[in-house]
This record gives sequence, C-alpha cells and structure tokens, in this order.
Amino acid sequence: MLSLRKFARSVPQTVSRLSTPISQRPLSVLYQSTRLQQPWRIASRSAYPAFSTSRIEWAQEGQTDQELSAKLQSELQLERDMNDSDDLPPSLRDFLDNNPFEVQDTPGQEEVTLTRTFGDETIRITFSIADLNALNEDPDQYSEDKAMFDEDAGDLPEEGQSGGAQTKGTINMGRTKGGNYNIAPEDSIAPADRPELADDEFPASEDDEPSFPARLNITIQKPNSKGAFQVEATAQDGMIVVENVYYFSDGGLAEAKSPQEEWDSRNLYTGPPYGNLDQDLQVMIEKYLDERGINTALALWVPDYIDYKEQREYLNWLSEVKYFVDA
Repeated sequence: MLSLRKFARSVPQTVSRLSTPISQRPLSVLYQSTRLQQPWRIASRSAYPAFSTSRIEWAQEGQTDQELSAKLQSELQLERDMNDSDDLPPSLRDFLDNNPFEVQDTPGQEEVTLTRTFGDETIRITFSIADLNALNEDPDQYSEDKAMFDEDAGDLPEEGQSGGAQTKGTINMGRTKGGNYNIAPEDSIAPADRPELADDEFPASEDDEPSFPARLNITIQKPNSKGAFQVEATAQDGMIVVENVYYFSDGGLAEAKSPQEEWDSRNLYTGPPYGNLDQDLQVMIEKYLDERGINTALALWVPDYIDYKEQREYLNWLSEVKYFVDA
C-alpha cells in the first residue's frame, strides 16, 4: 500500500513538471540542458565550407545584349541592301579577264596578293585594305592639304606681276622664282588646258574626288638568279608612283618573314634613295614596270578592289560579332 501511495503521489508532480512552460522552468535546468547540448552542436559542424553552385538570377543575361544584337542586325541589313550581291563587280572582273594576274585573297586577312609570270620571271604584288582603314581614321587629310594650298595660292602675286606666280595661261614649272612661263592660248594642246573651254566643256564635278593612295609592294624574281628586284610604289588616280627600289642578292630577304630574316636585311645595302637616281634611269624603271602590266589599269583596279574587299570583311565582322553576342 505504501508503495502504491508513493506512486500515486509522484504521478501528479511528474505531470505538472512536464506541463510547465520552458519560460517558467528554473534557470539551472536550462543551463544544464544547454551545457549538455553544446558539445553535440560543435561536433556536428562541417569541417568544410559550403559553397552554393546555383546561378545568380541577375547575371544570366546582360541588360544591353538584345539592344546590341538588334543594332548589329540593323547594320547588317543596311550594308546588304546597299550591296545586292557578294559577287565580284564587272569592272573588277574585266581587269582579271583581260590581264594575266591571279588574285590570292584569303577571307579574314587584310593583305591581297597578285601574281603573274612574265617570260621566266615571277612577279608578286601585295597590297592591303589597311590603307583604306587608315584613310577613314583621318578623312580630312586631303581636304586640309588642299585648303592649305589654297591659302598659299592666295598670297601669290596676280597675273602680270613679277615672280613665279601661277596664273591662268601659264605653265607651272615649280614653286621657284621665275619658274612659270607664259604661253599663248593657241599653244594649249588639250581642250582642258584652254582657259576659254575649261569651265564650259569640262566643268568640275564634286564627285570627282581623288582616290586614296594604295601602297604596292612589287617583287620580281628569276629562276636563274638567287636575287630579287623589289619596288615600293603607290597607286592613286590611275598613276603608279615609284617611291623606292631595292635589290637583294638573297631573294629570301626581299620578303623577310622571320625575325632573323628581318634582322639580316637591315644591314644590307639595297640601293640609293629612288629620288637620287638619274632622271633617265627613273624613266626606264617606270617603263620596265609598265611592260610587266604595272600600269594605269592596275593603278585604277587596286583601290577599287580594296574597297570591295573591305566591304566584305566588314560584313563578315558584323556577322561574327552578332553571333558572339547572341551565343
């Protein structure tokens, strides 16, 4: 009976202890439970830091990607509308059909190569669309030069005055004193040289702008010679203007590609400056080039082909950039 009574008395106390809120429990009980749980919490911590591999939502796509892609597409469409076909224009094709030159044009590269044979000679002409890009960076270069010349011309004496003035009805022989010689109107050969016809039958056109200068690197080699004859020239307005001529006893150094070849060619004597050569010798060199097809037709064709190639490369560049942005 005693044991049952003790049991009956202990049951209400146990129930009431369990029903007591945590806030009403003694601090000693809470403190003891915390001390017991703390070692377990420390032991349960991971020894390695946790990194999240989920993508950040705001970094999924740039805010201007779609706008840039739309602008690139607009530029592409505009350029394609202006150029209906990617085929070689008839004017450029006619030159290749009527001349023995062959074009080596690699898409994505700036340099273009023309090759031909003349007897036992191999002629190689290289030019680059970089000349056109350099002109676009400074479009006012030639207009500024012309304006400076007009300003200088305004300071020259008028007709009838002494000095080397360039006046209507004179031939310019250089910017030196007494360098101009008066001629009679009937001595003019071409109608464009006659003052009374120049303004009427041959009016100046605003569209007749000078073409840009295209640099040519001409290399001529022969099979029975190890050397190479090289010419640096400029093609502009239908004229081939020779700037320098070189001769290399080792033809491989004429177009040095490796750093060692470039270093070896620096210390070579390849000839005097072209302007220091005898005038008759300069004329013969120009005839030598003209006989090999380096003439007016080539000087007109090269700038047009550079413009054609640059347009194709620009379209390809727009397409590749748009593809990259959309990827």
